[in-house]
Amino acid sequence: MPSKKGATLIGLVAIVLWSSLVGLIRSVSEGLGATGGAAMIYTAAALLLRVTVGWTPLREMPRRYLYWGSALFVSYELCLALSIGHAHTGQQAIEVGMVNYLWPTFTMLAAIAFNGQRANWLAVPGLLLALAGICWVLGGEQGMDLAGMRANVEDNPLSYGLALAGAFIWAAYCTVTARIAKGKNGITLFFMLTALALWVKYLALGGVEMNWSVSTAVHLALAAAAMGFGYAAWNIGILHGNVTLLAGASYFTPVFSAALAALMLRVPLTASFWMGALTVCAGAIVCWLATRVTARA
Repeated sequence: MPSKKGATLIGLVAIVLWSSLVGLIRSVSEGLGATGGAAMIYTAAALLLRVTVGWTPLREMPRRYLYWGSALFVSYELCLALSIGHAHTGQQAIEVGMVNYLWPTFTMLAAIAFNGQRANWLAVPGLLLALAGICWVLGGEQGMDLAGMRANVEDNPLSYGLALAGAFIWAAYCTVTARIAKGKNGITLFFMLTALALWVKYLALGGVEMNWSVSTAVHLALAAAAMGFGYAAWNIGILHGNVTLLAGASYFTPVFSAALAALMLRVPLTASFWMGALTVCAGAIVCWLATRVTARA
């Protein structure tokens, strides 16, 4: 078992790896389809985790962690992968990814509400600031434009709805896991279950034909590595590290993710988008400061 400082550093590696996921998932889904591409990514990631992280016997995992962890993790991954895969354009995929990155703010608020994390009044403006940043992003070139935001969401309510649901679910996963896992790591099992759910969906409902290319295969390998190692590192971080510090550091992920996705997908992002992204980060940081000020007091 790593020390708390070592586990925290490992958790920070996950943030770097996650920043590449929006662009990689979108690139794979363009060749293999939303469901088929996601199924391939999670299958490859599960195999990678089986070799590198190993397998925790089911009898050793607390039953609450096994059931709730599995349900929340699989639900979140389906929301994440399918929201990006079903985006109509690369620009929309990046916007959907930004909505998903409301989870750090929601995680901090959940820690305050359910895990006894002390905080002061700054948590409220922090949440409002993060939500305002998302509205700014979705408003398009006009910035804080409610009509533009509504039109943007109405163009693809499935992707935006899945991304928002995923943000809530992942916040719940982080909060619940920290309380009931008792040091056990079920990440390999969770990835296997996610892959299984995606293959069932692909075979039962029918998915688009997979069109393979060298580029698609490379992006698949990179996505599996980033996802597998990223979640393995994050699980170690939230189980054994400083959860508050990790949540605070993760607040910068939206900006890193958008920058990498824009490069990979060749999507030019407007100044309005970047202002919204920075506002999301600022809101999350304010929420984090709400807990730090109380801690020092």
